[in-house]
Amino acid sequence: MKLWTRTGKTIKPLRLLAPAAALLLALTACSGGGSNGGSNAETGDSAETGGETQQLRDVSVVLDWTPNTNHTGLYAAVDQGFYKEEGLNVQILQPGAGGADQMVASGEVPFGVSYQESITQARAQNVPLVSIAAVIQHNTSGFAAPADRNIESPKDFEGKRYGGWGSPVEEAVMKSIMDREGADVGKVEFINMGDADFFTAVKRDIDFAWIFYAWTGIEAELRNEPIDMLYVKDYSDSLDYYTPVIATNEKQIADDPELVKAFMKATAEGYEYAIDHPEEAADILIKAVPDLDPELVKASQKWLSPKYQDDAAQWGWQKPEVWKNYGEWMSSQQLLEGDFDPAKAFTNDYLPAADAK
Repeated sequence: MKLWTRTGKTIKPLRLLAPAAALLLALTACSGGGSNGGSNAETGDSAETGGETQQLRDVSVVLDWTPNTNHTGLYAAVDQGFYKEEGLNVQILQPGAGGADQMVASGEVPFGVSYQESITQARAQNVPLVSIAAVIQHNTSGFAAPADRNIESPKDFEGKRYGGWGSPVEEAVMKSIMDREGADVGKVEFINMGDADFFTAVKRDIDFAWIFYAWTGIEAELRNEPIDMLYVKDYSDSLDYYTPVIATNEKQIADDPELVKAFMKATAEGYEYAIDHPEEAADILIKAVPDLDPELVKASQKWLSPKYQDDAAQWGWQKPEVWKNYGEWMSSQQLLEGDFDPAKAFTNDYLPAADAK
């Protein structure tokens, strides 16, 4: 799997969950936890604590995609020894063929990076994923186009070519914000981008695409290729959802809540470090993933670090109304199979207590 580089590959703002049947089959085939975080986890490296040797517990966390600045807090927590302070030896993994959600839901790994979009769909299909922290407090994704395409509002999508991945959610989001301006999504030509990056695709056969500004938008700045950016959250409160999030599964919480608490304490410290030290945090990510473009990582980190916590009382906090509003929106768009209970989809219980800091 290729790493994010200056080729400008667009980060997909939405990754649909694998069919529920496949996930539920995986749940029955795999025992929860195992050596990567279950109650019978093997121990790994050791660390000196107060003159005594502490045996560290091996724990894995799987990324949603290839490494980028959405993940810096995880790498900072490893580099700065925050996980070791909690007795954990954390390994950051790339997702397998089934994707991060399936690996976490089945118990193959205890923690992963996911999205409110996919967890909402999963919970409606009785897949036991649970969001335990919002990585970024507000949705930083949206529709982007080179400035010369003159796409400055959703109405300007009419008559243009959109590059996407064939997801019904893409068209539903576009229709939702176009409807507000009396525009017709039926006048948009949908083209499958395949493996093309944003910068290649807009020069080839599309006019606009859905991106995360923190990566592709920042890269456009560095390439001196001006873009117009329409953030979806600016057109509907329901679309200001959490993307990405840190996820686990119900069995992991039930079997070993102390592990979840320890992992989240160190992870929160990692993201707080990235908030307070964006330059140093960028260097940590560059060191850990040397194939990344240093200039892009540093510029992206500078832009994104203030947005991790933003206006929340603490990093990672999730509001019930954000989950409720997005679930109702998905239901209104006929994008959910089954009933969605937002209270079961997330928890703030494993974040460090604000008054304990």
